[in-house]
Amino acid sequence: MADSTSKTLEHQAPTQASNPESDSKPVDEGKPQEAEGNPQNASKEEEEAEDDEEEPGECGFCVFMKGGGCKESFTAWEQCIEESEKNKEDIVEKCFEVTSALKKCMEAHPDYYQPILQAEKAAEAEAVKELEKEKAAESSKDQNAAASEQHSDSIGKKDA
Repeated sequence: MADSTSKTLEHQAPTQASNPESDSKPVDEGKPQEAEGNPQNASKEEEEAEDDEEEPGECGFCVFMKGGGCKESFTAWEQCIEESEKNKEDIVEKCFEVTSALKKCMEAHPDYYQPILQAEKAAEAEAVKELEKEKAAESSKDQNAAASEQHSDSIGKKDA
């Protein structure tokens, strides 16, 4: 009976095809390998991550500013500000030149720095508006004071 059983097995089609090539291929064929699985990719990705990393405690604004064409101008400006604060010097006076150089550089690269330039322009317009309000309020105060003084003078003359 062993012969009949073996003949039956030989003539039956296999229930699961076994292909040595497909068995050795990864399930995610066609997908890029993860960095973990490929040491070459891992080192490239780590280098890119290190280039993009912020310095400890560095603000998002600083990272943005250093990401454009004005990295050197911004770094010089940043150093000037830090030095002025440390030495308790007048920032505006001390850093005027580096601030001007940074602004000129940003204006030369409007494609990247446009959001900052727009925000600066809006802040400037708001400051002008506030200044005008203060002047108007001060002018109104002065007019009221002058009117009050005239009124007091006229009352004083009547009493005399």
